[in-house]
Amino acid sequence: MNRAIREEIFQRLSVAIPAPTTELNYNSHFELLVAVVLSAQATDISVNKATAELFKVANTPESLMQLGEDGLKQYIKSIGLYHSKARHLLQSARIVHEQHNDEVPGQREALESLPGVGRKTANVILNTAFGQPTIAVDTHIFRVSNRTRIAPGKNVLEVEKGLLKHVPDQFKQDAHHLLILHGRYTCTARNPKCAECCIIDLCEHREKSR
Repeated sequence: MNRAIREEIFQRLSVAIPAPTTELNYNSHFELLVAVVLSAQATDISVNKATAELFKVANTPESLMQLGEDGLKQYIKSIGLYHSKARHLLQSARIVHEQHNDEVPGQREALESLPGVGRKTANVILNTAFGQPTIAVDTHIFRVSNRTRIAPGKNVLEVEKGLLKHVPDQFKQDAHHLLILHGRYTCTARNPKCAECCIIDLCEHREKSR
């Protein structure tokens, strides 16, 4: 796959998905941090359902700490791994409160020092909250990148590096959400909707469904 084809792919995706953004609901950088941590191995729908109630009572570092671990678990117990997520969120809330004046940091090193925040979560926050051209490789992006051959790789870091190298600069800011949404609704894991795909003629996947 060459540069011209990749550029055409992202041009078409940007037309098909004119407002690419996260489907997590949030109204502040801290709410986004909480939602992204909760979204690990969980659906955005389940996270939004939980945070709709949680954020009514605790949507700042201080209010989350006041809720406490048992209190927080009552709001997120429908989400997988909620025991560890509750612990990580409270630890992160304390760090953000005490070390960052209640502001979620916009630097990778500071973000990745927060409990429960790895490279993927940091990339999501840097991209969505701070407008940085980072690409967080989740299962959707990993699948789409390998299927289409936009940026094939054996692991998420390989795919991330490939995307950062090959995605045209004008699309780097939106590439993260373009690929996620394309993977979530069109290039699905099972029964991909190839007949409805806007890039089917550019995709190098050998087993396209018709």
